[in-house]
Amino acid sequence: MTLATGSVSAQGLGASPLDATLHSSKGDEAPLSKWRGKPVILFYEDKDSTTLNLPLKEELFERGKARGLLEAAWVVAVANLKPFNFFPARQIALSYVRDEEKKAGVPILVDLEGTLGGAPWSLPTKTSTVMLLDASGAIVYRYSGKLGEADRQAFFQALSGLIGVDLAAEPKP
Repeated sequence: MTLATGSVSAQGLGASPLDATLHSSKGDEAPLSKWRGKPVILFYEDKDSTTLNLPLKEELFERGKARGLLEAAWVVAVANLKPFNFFPARQIALSYVRDEEKKAGVPILVDLEGTLGGAPWSLPTKTSTVMLLDASGAIVYRYSGKLGEADRQAFFQALSGLIGVDLAAEPKP
């Protein structure tokens, strides 16, 4: 397992499409390839990092709503639950994720086995990672840690390229 501290940024990765099979909070298999066909905004977080990039999440929603683009990309949230993959902690953690899904109105996938922490993803498991995948599943943008202003601008620039709309410009009335 790879643990990383600090921030890591990778833009324009140009990697071939990646896939992984995770699970819904109810236990159903959920391959990430299910979300192909549109760009994917993927958040991979452990329990202590869910608010680390909350400003980005709020800004993303507001910009999408203001421009009528909430359906332009998939938003996929993934909870790293590997540290809780034992009885009885697993059921408690899954119950918490289901409660969070209701609050957020977004399905939250669970990574009980550390799949995204291993190759070929190699995501840090103790922070928030934000990724953009193109419609085929290739990584376009990846950042681990708290995004600063310049990092958020780079994220929105990459997302603008994927959806064909300038998210930095003021929305049209």
